[in-house]
Amino acid sequence: MKQLLEFVPIALFFIVYNLDGESVSVLGWTHQFDGIFSATAVLMIATVLQVAITYALTRELEKRLLWLLLAVLAFGALTLVFRNPLFLFWKPTIFNWALAIVFGASQFIGDKNLMQRTLGSQIHLPRAVWTRLNTLWVGYFALVGALNLVVAYGYSEETWVSYKLYSAIGFTLLLTLVTALIISPHLKEDSNT
Repeated sequence: MKQLLEFVPIALFFIVYNLDGESVSVLGWTHQFDGIFSATAVLMIATVLQVAITYALTRELEKRLLWLLLAVLAFGALTLVFRNPLFLFWKPTIFNWALAIVFGASQFIGDKNLMQRTLGSQIHLPRAVWTRLNTLWVGYFALVGALNLVVAYGYSEETWVSYKLYSAIGFTLLLTLVTALIISPHLKEDSNT
């Protein structure tokens, strides 16, 4: 449920972006959608609501979600204030690369990497598997950040917006699948002992 909720702001961003040029009137107030700028405002509002709903449902907030909220609000505000979508184009790259650095650095700080600190109380895995998972996530964040720049600078704004929607879903499903494939043999071993 929580992961599904995280896609709502991106989906709303995509929908509003595609309303470019349309007008909506509500209670005498009329708004003309202006592409990426209206979509950015909706992304900011939807992300705040997503974090609030997540907190209401779970009574806890992951640091990653708070950092995501901060990044959306900061880069979204810069995009709107300066009327320049480059700030928004860079947000996914900076956010993902920051996560790659944090996950990578966790390999060398303390006796457990970030994956083990996050999931270690729920799943018991050998240290080598924790290292493999953590490295997978570092690579994932680094790759997703780099691909975002390739699309942002190599293709049209419209292509980048579509890419954000479909890549968010596709890459997350792929990462979840690969993570499950790495963990699953060890879950069977754990249940047999």
